[in-house]
Amino acid sequence: MPGQYNSQPPVAWRYSGNQLKRWRTKANISREQLAEAANYSPDTIKSMEQGVRMPTPRVLDVADELFRAEGMLSAAKDYLQRERFPARAQDFMEREREAISRWSYEATLVSGLLQTEVYARTLIENRYPPLGEELVEQRIAARVERQAILTRPNPPVGLSFVLYEAVLRSPQVDTEQLHRLLEVSRLRNVALQVLPFERAVSAALMGPMVLLETRAHERFAFTEGPFASELSADPGVVNRVTERISMIRTQALSPAESARFIEGMVDRQ
Repeated sequence: MPGQYNSQPPVAWRYSGNQLKRWRTKANISREQLAEAANYSPDTIKSMEQGVRMPTPRVLDVADELFRAEGMLSAAKDYLQRERFPARAQDFMEREREAISRWSYEATLVSGLLQTEVYARTLIENRYPPLGEELVEQRIAARVERQAILTRPNPPVGLSFVLYEAVLRSPQVDTEQLHRLLEVSRLRNVALQVLPFERAVSAALMGPMVLLETRAHERFAFTEGPFASELSADPGVVNRVTERISMIRTQALSPAESARFIEGMVDRQ
């Protein structure tokens, strides 16, 4: 079940923007009037109607009342929630919510499930091309909400994280982030391991990988690059990713050794 990044704006943005324009035209209300009522610039409203920007909940609610749409526009908010994630990651996020098992290897960044809000904000605010302020806040909130999977009681999720040492040496990783890693590593359903530089195998240099198993016992592999990502249920792909992560796990420090490694980094900061 492959999915490739699409540079075109998400369908939900374009459809909601199209409906916003149709209802505005039907109500004989100008773009400037809507912009004033919602406290946005006319250009921003235009970009929402064109599907270039995601229509915000405030604009949809204001427009719904102003155009007397009787909830038809406000209803779009539910369909836009998934757009808080980048387009190329949306299918993966949906599968992640269904997971009972999740293994991952990260070569450059702390896994989103382990990030502090400060770390997440640094990454998202410095994304290029830059995101609008409102979308930045939505992405940060969505990333923090994802972390509920760490302590989900029914069913609990078996989680395995392996972080390459380069991840921890990044200047964005501060003491708070290191403490967060230690905190999560103490959860009974979590195994957190560090792969030191000197133990790196070739598979560790191929980029991040995630394996998921859902409640229906479907298995997925997710690989991500700077410009393209793929979610696959193909058994051959899943098996290759399984073998690579398994090899990396055998080379990594044990969870207890990894905790001591991170504690040592905290002491040196």
